[in-house]
Amino acid sequence: MLLIYIDADACPVKDEIYRVARRYEMRVLVVAKTSMRIPTDALIELVERAGFGEVDDWIAEQTGKGDIVITADIPLAARCLAKESLVLDPRGVAFTENDIGSILAMRDLMSDLRQDGTVTGGPAPMTPKDRSRFLSKLDEAINAVRREN
Repeated sequence: MLLIYIDADACPVKDEIYRVARRYEMRVLVVAKTSMRIPTDALIELVERAGFGEVDDWIAEQTGKGDIVITADIPLAARCLAKESLVLDPRGVAFTENDIGSILAMRDLMSDLRQDGTVTGGPAPMTPKDRSRFLSKLDEAINAVRREN
């Protein structure tokens, strides 16, 4: 059975994922540092991993070819791509083997710029357009994975 893994602690599109997963009858693993409310549904399961980095480690160890991972964590995305998972960020952008190296480099550069005060702030807030794009891209990803398997 194909799975959707959610790096859940800061994921703003969990409700959207639940709706789409129900439509396709896909199992969802909501992986988080702390307990959180999830829908009562046999297809949706909460997995708690409390230690630093344990959520990322668990997802990277468990995921595999044909699974879908939802995360904004770029190093986690790279680890999941190496295991042949399909990886989307919460705005619907797909990480690929072709671009993950440059995305990691940009992440490191931006981190350095934030540390020295050159750049302040974080990502823009989620908009309805972002959510709509995410839903469309998740639907495309599920259909692509189903065709391959």
